[in-house]
This record gives sequence, C-alpha cells and structure tokens, in this order.
Amino acid sequence: MKKGIAFVILGTLLTTGALAETDFSQQPALADYKDGEKWIWKYKGVTTAGEIRSEGKDTKQIISQNGVLKMVTQHKTIPLADIVKPVESKTPRYSWPLQVGKKWTFEQNWKSEDGTEGSTIQDAEVLSFKEETVQAGTFMAYTIKYKGKITNSNGYSADTEDIHLYAPRLKTFIKLTQIQNDFLYLEELVNYTAE
Repeated sequence: MKKGIAFVILGTLLTTGALAETDFSQQPALADYKDGEKWIWKYKGVTTAGEIRSEGKDTKQIISQNGVLKMVTQHKTIPLADIVKPVESKTPRYSWPLQVGKKWTFEQNWKSEDGTEGSTIQDAEVLSFKEETVQAGTFMAYTIKYKGKITNSNGYSADTEDIHLYAPRLKTFIKLTQIQNDFLYLEELVNYTAE
C-alpha cells in the first residue's frame, strides 16, 4: 500500500514538473529557426462605419544566404541574428519569459512611412496558455492582453485594446486583434510551412 502511494506521489510530482516546463517560454533563439520556414497572415482594418482602411496579406520567410539565416519581409531582408538579440527594453512588446499571470508595461515610439511620429503605451498581461485555432491550424498559444493609449504627431489619440495569441512553437503571433476607438484591426495566420 505504501509503495502504491509513493508511485502516485512521484507520478504527481513528475506530471506537475512537466506541466511547469510548458507554462513558460523563452525568447526564440537563432537555433530555433530553419531555412525555408514561412508564415503568411491575412489582415483587415475596418471602421465601425464599415470603411475598410487596410486589407491584404503579410509574409515572412527564413532564407539562408552564404550560410547566414535571414528573415525576408515585404520591405526588407534582416539578418536573423539581429531579430533574436536579447530584448533589452524595460517596456518590451513581449516580456520574456512569457508566463501566465505575468504583467508589464509595453511602450513604443514609432514613425510611420508617411513621417507621422507616435507612441503607444499599454499595460500587458498574459491571460492564458492553451490550444488556439486559426486558419493555419491549432497551436498552443499565450493570450496576451494589452490595454492603453496611442497618440501621434497629427493630434490623434485613442484608447487601445490589443489581444495577441503568441504560439511559441511558431515563434510568433498567430492572431492579433486591435481596437482603437472606432477602428478594428484583425490579423490571422493562414499558413505556416517549415521546409
């Protein structure tokens, strides 16, 4: 009888330990990427009045040039080593390691292609880690909620609420929902390939 109880306790400890290991995720490293990996998202931004302000597809792909892995985006090719550098910001988009219940402040100053400058300040919280389904498939993902304000040099100011579904296995978000006053933006992963 005591032997059986010992196995139950040991089994419980091993199971708990295994769950704990999957409950947090570190920032992706260079070794986590493979030549040929490709992500395709569809996106759409629409006002509450039904005006479509943006719609299309976004693609990122990993390529190898002379043995160096790079990420190709719509506008540029970036050495992957630059992308996976440790995050040094005290107000990052993702505060590593990700873990349910973790809270931080995200702050970003930015400049758009038309020269408009702005800033985003949001409180972030990891709400859950569970299976999430998007067009590209079903993946374990963190649900991260961001709530705050966005302002720009043209006098625009809006309250914001963003929800990111971040899938560690894919090293990126699989769904993004942004609400800014009367504007709704949705982006969803529609295809992922790892050649």
